[in-house]
Amino acid sequence: MTIATEPGATAQAGTEAAPAAFVLTGAFWVVCRNPRYLTELAARGLKILLITPTGYRDVAEAARKDPEHPASLLDDIAFVDGSLDQEGSFLPSFVARARDWRRAYRIVGAYAVGETLVEPTGLLGDVLGLRGPGLRATRACRSKYLQRWYADEFSPASLVVAPGEREEAALDGLPYPVVVKPATRHSSSGVVTVADAAALRAALPGYPAYETLLVEQKAEGREYSVESLVQDGEIVFASVTGKETTESGARTFVELSHSVPNARPGVDDVVLDANRRLLRTLGFRDGIAHAEWRTGTDGRAYLMEVAARTPGDGLLALYHLATGSPLEPEIVRIALGERVDYPRPRRFARQVYLDHTPGVLEDVTVDWPGISPVWVGEGGIWPEILPGAADAPAALRAVLVLKPKGARLAPLASSDDRAVSFLIDAPTPGELDALESRVRAAVKLTVGAVDGHG
Repeated sequence: MTIATEPGATAQAGTEAAPAAFVLTGAFWVVCRNPRYLTELAARGLKILLITPTGYRDVAEAARKDPEHPASLLDDIAFVDGSLDQEGSFLPSFVARARDWRRAYRIVGAYAVGETLVEPTGLLGDVLGLRGPGLRATRACRSKYLQRWYADEFSPASLVVAPGEREEAALDGLPYPVVVKPATRHSSSGVVTVADAAALRAALPGYPAYETLLVEQKAEGREYSVESLVQDGEIVFASVTGKETTESGARTFVELSHSVPNARPGVDDVVLDANRRLLRTLGFRDGIAHAEWRTGTDGRAYLMEVAARTPGDGLLALYHLATGSPLEPEIVRIALGERVDYPRPRRFARQVYLDHTPGVLEDVTVDWPGISPVWVGEGGIWPEILPGAADAPAALRAVLVLKPKGARLAPLASSDDRAVSFLIDAPTPGELDALESRVRAAVKLTVGAVDGHG
């Protein structure tokens, strides 16, 4: 195995005799939901280290003791304090824990699996000369207003509202309707559409006083994402994903479906070209990028946001279904400086999130041969979802229940509110659409009243 590092790397305290280790970062349940990272690293004989927020301590320590749980492959876990809605808050304890590990291990790679610790992971890679997106990319990808700063050519008209400046902000001249976005949150948390200046002034006090807000013109048009594997600054694989959100019937932007690859005509070239120029502007060097775009009626591609980590939801599973090959081993290879070669999609795959009536989740049933709902709950392990042959018939692969029985279901205001999802794939887009309609009719949610009220 060849491990490549960047010139100018800071020497680690550990000697060549120290065990070689790889650092994963992010929410504990996100890391364990994608156990291929763990099995891929364990197969290489690397020590696997995880940095995760302190809130996961109890569940993580319990899971490590279970030999059947993927977390049993972890050699060490460091817990860090911070809050997603406060910029840079995780960094001090992250640096303290990482410095401890430099004395005990020879760290040969690092990767941010989820959004939580992207920027500190970039700093770790920079100080040790590891393969990664680079300082500019990791910093900008964690800040919506820095993305507007660097990628102005792809940005709708926008205004940055800093903490303490809400009363003085020039809100009357904005091109309404606008979208309000907390600068550092994710999963569409706090993202809403506002119709006019009066409504915006009424909405601003609802955000914590310390949060920076981005207020921008609402970009009309279809939404897409682009998943890119980048090595040595060159895109070695990129694909457009079609998306549907709650936007058409609500003020929010919760994602309701992902389709890999995108099947709508006349979109891919425009979005892929904009995505290529964006990554070049950010100086994105090594890793996977997940960028969200809208195509406007003017033919332009508008950047919604970009992330320097694995795409969320079930996109990893969708790429496996569509291409026949998992993405996780390629991401590990990039982080270790090994050459990658990922195939193009050969089937069409889709994940659908079902809407629900607010109330108490009592049961989920599926009227489908050989398929039962899998209750994964908060932090549960997803079942292994294996691809079929390129010409196999359209298939329902899994129905996932993301909340435990008895959970209160709220209206869809963020991704965390979604309760039931299914994954399907087919040889053609038409067969995929027909299958989606059949599966929707086959899945039933039983939702009861809350405290006797409807």
